[in-house]
Amino acid sequence: MAMIEADFGLPLAGVAVGIALGFVARVNVFCTLSAFEKAWYSGDASGLRTWALAALVAALLSQIAIQFGIVDLSSSFYLTTNLALGAHIVGGLLFGIGMALVGTCGFGALIRLGGGSLKGFVAFLVIGITALATSRGLLSPIRTFIEGNFSVDLSFAANQSIPTLVSAGVGAWASIPTIALLIVAGAFWIFKSKDFRQNAKGQLTGLIVGVAIAAGWIITAYFQQQSFSPVQLESASFVLPLGDGILQFVANTGVGPDYGVGLVFGTILGAALGALKQKSVRWEACDDARELGRHIAGAAFMGFGGVLALGCTIGQGLSAASLMTISAPIVIISIAIGARIGLAYLLGDRAFQFNAS
Repeated sequence: MAMIEADFGLPLAGVAVGIALGFVARVNVFCTLSAFEKAWYSGDASGLRTWALAALVAALLSQIAIQFGIVDLSSSFYLTTNLALGAHIVGGLLFGIGMALVGTCGFGALIRLGGGSLKGFVAFLVIGITALATSRGLLSPIRTFIEGNFSVDLSFAANQSIPTLVSAGVGAWASIPTIALLIVAGAFWIFKSKDFRQNAKGQLTGLIVGVAIAAGWIITAYFQQQSFSPVQLESASFVLPLGDGILQFVANTGVGPDYGVGLVFGTILGAALGALKQKSVRWEACDDARELGRHIAGAAFMGFGGVLALGCTIGQGLSAASLMTISAPIVIISIAIGARIGLAYLLGDRAFQFNAS
């Protein structure tokens, strides 16, 4: 019975959480690249504070669940003692550049697709196919080379979470104070802005997204404990699950969809519901071959870079961050640098076109 529940319950739970994520992201415009752009070019950090609040809520709920023994997340692939530093940096940079070229991340592509964007559909396909090739196909030797030769061994600690690393250095007593310090510091930065304290929509968005991230850990941990078949501990990520979703659609692999695949299609459905509510559903395609080429190239960068970095703006930025891993800030900083490089290229290219005309 437990195995049947896992076979059907996991993807259905993913669909349910995805609907909530997709709906709130579409209606309230939850987009990491947009948050970066507003902070860099207009000095408006409200989007970043919403994103940070989502990470904070996810971390608070996840850490409470861990500390009270509600879930055991020690087997999460984010918590290994092997820190693939080179892969995280290179993957994050490539993902950020790709995100700038496409104009959004993998999660954002699904949100666009839910509103009828064929550009989002192209990004979805290319990210998914490239992610599969990087994970287990033609590009996997490059991935394994980078992962194997530019890594840091953290076996002196039980895992690569920041509280555990601090505890390994100064003593086990430091774990809880470190968790509390990180949460308090994050809350201080988020709410020190008077404008954000009055931004009810941003606060509600961050709360819902954060709860959805923590729910992913709790749901998959529950099924892992109850099921006789293997269940991967995961929350939200939008790189390799896109490829797994495509694979489930085109081939009978003998293995049913998991939580991540359900989350992908639930996100599209939630975004569609949000677009219907806003009456903003419309077919949208690339203006010309140049724009299409940019979307294909950017999506390929995100597919390769996201697998290399073990996550995206959601996977590392929220899911891994909720476990307080050292990889999360490394990848997010790398993604931000890559996005800035990509945006600088696009702005320079547009300036050239304007001057040339």
